[in-house]
Amino acid sequence: MTRQALSVTPPSQHKSVWLTATEAAAYLKIEPRTLLKWARQGRVKGHVLSGTERITWRFRTEDLDATMSPPSVALTKRRIQ
Repeated sequence: MTRQALSVTPPSQHKSVWLTATEAAAYLKIEPRTLLKWARQGRVKGHVLSGTERITWRFRTEDLDATMSPPSVALTKRRIQ
């Protein structure tokens, strides 16, 4: 039996960029209050920080990109059943 090398990316090489609400809104080119509204509605994936007196949101660029990618034409035209 031969051993195969596993390709594992070290945690230090993961590109997870955390943004504040203001930075995330600028990234999406929208107003911060619109982004926070979308986050409360669940339209944008956001993370609430715990241990603070007021609600503090953080956003990941991967989540913002995934949210803003357009849906398939087949899905918008109800072609998939």
